[in-house]
Amino acid sequence: MKARTRWDSVCKVEDLVPESGVAVWTEDGPVAVFYLPHRLPALFAISHTDPFSGSNVLARGITGDIKGEPVVASPLYKQHFSLVTGQCLEDQDVSIKTYPVLLDGDRIRLEVPAAQSETAAA
Repeated sequence: MKARTRWDSVCKVEDLVPESGVAVWTEDGPVAVFYLPHRLPALFAISHTDPFSGSNVLARGITGDIKGEPVVASPLYKQHFSLVTGQCLEDQDVSIKTYPVLLDGDRIRLEVPAAQSETAAA
């Protein structure tokens, strides 16, 4: 049985900063949303939690490109994470969660797991 999800509105377009990330809160925990206007797609969403430190810092990381892959470098230990797959480029055993992201008018929406109460009611 597939886990139920929903599309949550997490911020507005005006909240985004080009070439950077913003932290948002979801039912699934903290998420980092990145806006890279020179790429298609231009919006990416990953877990905000750095798996190496356990700190919520990835939205403050530096964005870049490694061999055509959009990445963010953790501001703490500098590991690079793919914004597409969540894979750590320096350690193949480590990856972070990615989220489908959607531009809906002036709102940014993320596909996140439905709350437990919603899942039980269905």
